[in-house]
Amino acid sequence: MNSQIRSYTPFVGPFDPCPPLLCKTYVVPPNQFICFQPSDWPQFSLPEALRRGTLWPALYSPYTARQSQGGSA
Repeated sequence: MNSQIRSYTPFVGPFDPCPPLLCKTYVVPPNQFICFQPSDWPQFSLPEALRRGTLWPALYSPYTARQSQGGSA
């Protein structure tokens, strides 16, 4: 389980015209929990940092694309 992903159950009204989504998720960025940046943090190598988008592993947040649910837009 990824600790950056949180979920909640939204309100489902009795007259909603669309089928309800019973569970929604969102991502909490890791920088929301870091008060200050220590000077001796481990770092990615430069090529790896370019691939991941950050120099520090503690600030890395992987992106997973959602699956499309219909045809092309």
